[in-house]
Amino acid sequence: MAELESPTSGEAMRSLVVCFGEMLIDFVPSVSGVSLAEAPAFEKAPGGAPANVAVGISRLGGSSAFIGKVGDDEFGYMLANILKKNNVNNSGMRFDHKARTALAFVSLKSDGEREFLFFRNPSADMLLHESELDVDLIKQARIFHFGSISLIEEPCKSTHVAAMAIAKKSGSILSYDVNLRLPLWPSPDAAREGIMSIWDQADVIKVSEDEITFLTGGDDPYDDDVVLKKLFHPNLKLFLVSEGAQGCRYYTKQFKGRVPGVKVKPIDTTGAGDAFVGGILSILASNRDLYNDETQLREALLFANACGALVVTKKGAIPAMPTKEEVYRFLKQKG
Repeated sequence: MAELESPTSGEAMRSLVVCFGEMLIDFVPSVSGVSLAEAPAFEKAPGGAPANVAVGISRLGGSSAFIGKVGDDEFGYMLANILKKNNVNNSGMRFDHKARTALAFVSLKSDGEREFLFFRNPSADMLLHESELDVDLIKQARIFHFGSISLIEEPCKSTHVAAMAIAKKSGSILSYDVNLRLPLWPSPDAAREGIMSIWDQADVIKVSEDEITFLTGGDDPYDDDVVLKKLFHPNLKLFLVSEGAQGCRYYTKQFKGRVPGVKVKPIDTTGAGDAFVGGILSILASNRDLYNDETQLREALLFANACGALVVTKKGAIPAMPTKEEVYRFLKQKG
């Protein structure tokens, strides 16, 4: 059985980041640089972007919680316990008696990029019902963070929209990392429509260059006009474009710019984007005015870039998430 944590209290509550969505088991080839078919064996690792972000924030000394559903099975309890061990409040997790915990086979090709094969027909994460939401936990969120995988299928989609509404009404910042996984959607058009269906409700949005091209139907992801005219919306406070090793771009109502990446030798890119998001949200949670001060924002994004860079130097996402001390030490070395 999994141990579920007691609700978050005191000071931590005021800067709590609640991450909503999927948590699953990744099966990764025991050797790098091979396709799934060529892999001689697989090792299991915890996965799922929202859960990775929750652990990333906790590892940095922040306060985080995860809301989502796993199977009432060995893997589901293993995931709940991994969150607890990493000081993530898991009291919002639910266990489905019929559906299994989701599985994904993820290969690392020789260039460090990934190939995915998902087993979700349906998996427990897709079956979270609105009645199962930990409403009190959501109301405590300084930031409510989510992706788009939870928008693909009902009942999870309606639950996701309901959770966002509760968080918004409670004054939470809504943070959206698109995290496109095209093979999981019925079609590219369905993916575009689903991802954009909640676009104008988010306060903070993070996308990759590829996701800009996909969402705009092929436009140049490096063109500021494309971003500002097609993707920036009136309610948005911060729009971030992650560019991997190159760093990131930022856009607010007042200013825009680029923060270069921190150079490392990549071993495994899994979780780099989640570490970046965890890095910036851990700072935003305790400084809601970050959008209005470009100097502070640039410092925070350099910190987030360093979080992402450190993660690619190790295998796996959750085990590779850095502490605040490691990030500062790393930035000092790169000086």
